[in-house]
Amino acid sequence: MSKKRKEALAPAAPVEALGSKEYDKELKRLHGELVKLQQWVVAKGLKVCIVFEGRDGAGKGGTIKALTERVSPRVFRVVALPAPTEREKSQMYFQRYMQHLPAAGEITIFDRSWYNRAGVERVMGFCSAEQVEKFLESTPLAERAIVESGIILLKYWLEVSPEEQERRLRDRIDDPRKTWKLSPMDVKSYDRWDDYTQARDDMFAATDTSWAPWFVARSEDKKKVRLNVLRHILDHVPYEALPREEVKLPKRKIKRRDSSSYPFRFVAEHY
Repeated sequence: MSKKRKEALAPAAPVEALGSKEYDKELKRLHGELVKLQQWVVAKGLKVCIVFEGRDGAGKGGTIKALTERVSPRVFRVVALPAPTEREKSQMYFQRYMQHLPAAGEITIFDRSWYNRAGVERVMGFCSAEQVEKFLESTPLAERAIVESGIILLKYWLEVSPEEQERRLRDRIDDPRKTWKLSPMDVKSYDRWDDYTQARDDMFAATDTSWAPWFVARSEDKKKVRLNVLRHILDHVPYEALPREEVKLPKRKIKRRDSSSYPFRFVAEHY
């Protein structure tokens, strides 16, 4: 691993947490820019693929939610594939992922991707060492083909410390709103930190290329990593604000009438 990458993954010095008011203000501004990006992508037929990877509890889901909550799901499509079926296991490894790559006017977001093979499949023994080696050899070629087809490919690794990861996983156990986030695989993977670290480093060494580089985002502070990633995406997908026509609501006439006699079933107003 290069000195530069070692520095990038070294623990960051503690910094002051970002306040909710400041976070909401900047998030609103970035959401406005993402709407402009969306309109540009559709108008110009751009194809964008964004890959999110990282350990369990690194903040991928929250970052993806922040990215997509104010844009159209028909343009920003999130792909989070379940475990492969028996049929899919018999296919070429990349096959079930390639069908989800974006067409013109689309932005595809992978919540975990083909890099499952370099991470969880390797660490948990779901594939052989030979399969991992072949994956690491073939992925740069596959990603070159993706990029040369005209797709803008962005790959993000969210880096979290073991202490913060443990805090978040315990929160999933204790908070009834988050229990669905804790999978049996999370628990099995919990004591394999060093194995995942080695898998990450080998993955970076083999697949951090000039045409499809990895970008590492520190995720100790959830609010900051969301803003940093959104801003990075906006900086790396060229776009311009399209002219916007002035919109005026027409005058309308609503006929006055007595309340309807239809027996509507109203939702009880408990609040």
